Amino acid sequence: MAAEIHGLAFDLGAESGRVVLGGFDGCRLRTRELHRFPNVPVRIPAGEHWDVLGLFREITQGLARGGVEAGGTVATVGIDTWGLDFALLARDGTLLGSPHTYRDHRTQGVMARALERVPRERVFADTGIQFMEINTLYQLLALSARTPEILDAARTFLMIPDLFNYWLTGERACEYTDATTTQCLRVGTTTWARELLEALGLPTRVFPAVTPPGSILGPLLGPVADEAGMRGVRVVAPACHDTASAVVAVPAVGHHFAYISSGTWSLVGVELPEPLVSDTAREENLSNEGGVAGTIRLLKNVMGLWLLQGCRRAWGAAGELPSYDTLVGEAERAPGLGPLIDPDHPSFLRADDMPGAIHAYLARTGQTPPTSRGGIVRCVLESLALQYRRVIESLERVTGRSLSTIHMVGGGARNRLLCQLTADATRRVVTAGPIEATTVGNLAMQLMALGALGSLREIREVVRRSFEIHTHEPRGGDVWETAYAGFLRASASARA
Repeated sequence: MAAEIHGLAFDLGAESGRVVLGGFDGCRLRTRELHRFPNVPVRIPAGEHWDVLGLFREITQGLARGGVEAGGTVATVGIDTWGLDFALLARDGTLLGSPHTYRDHRTQGVMARALERVPRERVFADTGIQFMEINTLYQLLALSARTPEILDAARTFLMIPDLFNYWLTGERACEYTDATTTQCLRVGTTTWARELLEALGLPTRVFPAVTPPGSILGPLLGPVADEAGMRGVRVVAPACHDTASAVVAVPAVGHHFAYISSGTWSLVGVELPEPLVSDTAREENLSNEGGVAGTIRLLKNVMGLWLLQGCRRAWGAAGELPSYDTLVGEAERAPGLGPLIDPDHPSFLRADDMPGAIHAYLARTGQTPPTSRGGIVRCVLESLALQYRRVIESLERVTGRSLSTIHMVGGGARNRLLCQLTADATRRVVTAGPIEATTVGNLAMQLMALGALGSLREIREVVRRSFEIHTHEPRGGDVWETAYAGFLRASASARA
């Protein structure tokens, strides 16, 4: 029997990061979490920033630990992170400032001003990306307006995983799946949308070559390798956008499925062989993001578990920090199908007091707010499930596909109440798992880079053999039709 191939996956989300050791024996993939650490933004007068130096310290410590745990047999490492955010480097590679977070207030109003200069239709035709004021494109425009001297000094633009890959290997390149989230890349290509960028007054010289997912970037730099005790290990750019890695691990067969990659954001989408940039897709505000093996992820960003995370932080600040299991248990005991919110309402994007924001939304829409913590959690989860239905029905209209199954992957797949509510609200079968889909997809792309796996279909066969999947059948019948109608009315009222 051939020896196992070992890889290390670093998955950095907007709330936490994790280091996972993978072992592949030619049939099944085994994973073991070695380390988990918080990812906490830092607020200073200049705005809200990511602590990228602290995160890189966690990465190097994870490398050392992985080398010890695998007995020196790690062959590859790969990093994925959230999308949208970026760093700028000077000519000599110096980091020009600490990267802002996408929730920083500096982008407010920037998208509207940009679309006065370049029509929405042109931006979507060029990039195929959903319009959100937090997109990289509008972050760059905000930077250009506020601190143009930083852009003047910049010679290289890198997304967050690309920055860490540069520090590990010395290679300056943008990985394709993450680059597609920026609204700066020409849709369906690996070419930056230079004419669009120039029309908006942004320098195109800073954008480096785009490398495909599954590329081997090179070995660890000498000082990093020496510190970690990992000479000879190669760094792979997997699908560096965490959602792209998660979709790799969707245990799907065929094409009539939707996926929900559920974490801080919920990415609800389908897999296509080519971009879809029709007027209807633009009007539905869908996003054509790059996948692996020539696929396109047609999807929509839904606010996701950010709502629950915000509530938990607020309750923790007022007393003892409740566990997610505790909160879900309280929600299970709370009355169902009460007040509902639109998870994507702008008031929730940057809310510091999430329970207060939810109460304010419900008051504005003439609904009675829950009186218990469990009632608020139930409101959040039922509203997410109904928003998933709205997006999936939109995807069916735009693509002409019938989507009979939903694959829930990521952290939300651990939340059995959310999975069951999604089945009930959408009237579709929901399969849940793998929970750590992002690291599974990351590791699978490392194996593909080594030639141990040959296709996306083969990867998904390995996922089905290797990980537990739970199935949730829809329940509840007509009561959910009534709830959905009320949800749509409340959403329209809140945005009037």
